[in-house]
Amino acid sequence: MHWFRALIIIAGNALALWLANRYIPGFVLSANLSQLLFIALVLTLLNFFLKPILTLVLGPIIIITLGLGVIVVNAIILYLLTVLANHLDLLHGSITIQTIPALIFATLMVSAINFVIHIAI
Repeated sequence: MHWFRALIIIAGNALALWLANRYIPGFVLSANLSQLLFIALVLTLLNFFLKPILTLVLGPIIIITLGLGVIVVNAIILYLLTVLANHLDLLHGSITIQTIPALIFATLMVSAINFVIHIAI
């Protein structure tokens, strides 16, 4: 049952990245389906392992901003995804965020889709 939930989260991340590529100027995803699924897997792993640590470290900022600091945590994770993807030979150049507004809007889109998926499952 846990593996099914993980597959749904990975598919949701892939959908979120695809939608960000389609509708957000400055967010460029030049990956085929297998690369997109691998990028979504990496994003899922970053969310699973790194997000709790960043949330703990940036906890005071999150509290002071009444929860809006979580957007900063999600933006850091999405930015780290692009950095990590550019260092992997399989994914080199497959995802690029060209501007800060593109990073912010992509973060909001990925966060909203992840929120809906986590509520649904």
